[in-house]
Amino acid sequence: MIKKLKRGDTIGFFSPSTPITALCPNRFNRSKKFLENKGFKLKAGNLTDKKDFYRSGSIKDRAEELNQLIRDPEVRCIISTIGGMNSNSIVPYIDYESLKKDPKIIIGYSDMTAILFAIYAKTGITTFYGPALVASFGEIEPFNELNFKYFEDILVKEINIPYNYKVPKMWTEEYIDWESQNRSKKSNKNEWITINKGKIKGRLIIGNLNTMAGIWGSEYMPEIKKGDILFIEDSLKDAETIERSFAMLKANNIFDKIGGLILGKHELFEDRGSKRKPYEILEEVIGRYNFPFLAEVDCSHTHPMFTMPIGSIIELDATGKSINLISEYL
Repeated sequence: MIKKLKRGDTIGFFSPSTPITALCPNRFNRSKKFLENKGFKLKAGNLTDKKDFYRSGSIKDRAEELNQLIRDPEVRCIISTIGGMNSNSIVPYIDYESLKKDPKIIIGYSDMTAILFAIYAKTGITTFYGPALVASFGEIEPFNELNFKYFEDILVKEINIPYNYKVPKMWTEEYIDWESQNRSKKSNKNEWITINKGKIKGRLIIGNLNTMAGIWGSEYMPEIKKGDILFIEDSLKDAETIERSFAMLKANNIFDKIGGLILGKHELFEDRGSKRKPYEILEEVIGRYNFPFLAEVDCSHTHPMFTMPIGSIIELDATGKSINLISEYL
């Protein structure tokens, strides 16, 4: 069973795709200091500061970077530095057996979806959709602190179940160059949007939709079952791209299976002049349906970001714009 993190525990980090530690050293160093100041030890993966064109290393080298952290008994949490495009390349080479013997917290988002899903599908171990080291904790206050709050609530503190994911008061999607950023991003007033009313309990399957396509139909993709609550999110896409991604779910009869649907905020969405929101495009793709549907939820590429356990049982109240974690997960 995975144990909660304690101050003084070691968090290992690795770069499964984009070599962000080499590309953005200022933000990388800021993120490390942030977690160290919170009382954690950090252990660098062996591809830290390395770059192989568009990636941190070869497929086998990236898999081995993760496997070394999995096999290290000192490491109690493994966090990705960022996502990218090619995490799905390494999932056949992950040491799942060692992880079964010594389960530990695995967390990240975006392209990290492929690894989180693969571990959950192959081992049954809960993985966590949540902050990445550089992308999330390299932000400037208040958003680094808000990202950490949800990380701490789920992975460090002893909390009462049910745990209510409250609508954050503010959020941001402002783009500032990471290496020159010297101020906090501009904030917007936050709001979740009820698309279809209703309340449902079910198993949470949460991830980046674009990344799911890279493992769809394989042994590394968890089977979406009757009654599941599906949470999907994406970033920097345009209207035609997300319509295609949504249509993939429709073609695979996913909307006939799920009990509830959550759509995350879409960072810097390009509507192609249509003035349509992602949830409007998704509703058109789905057609007729009767499950609860809540949109613009904060577990996405925007800040702040929740930490949510894949495979846990949640209660989705789309009418009341509320999400409650109701199962033990650690």
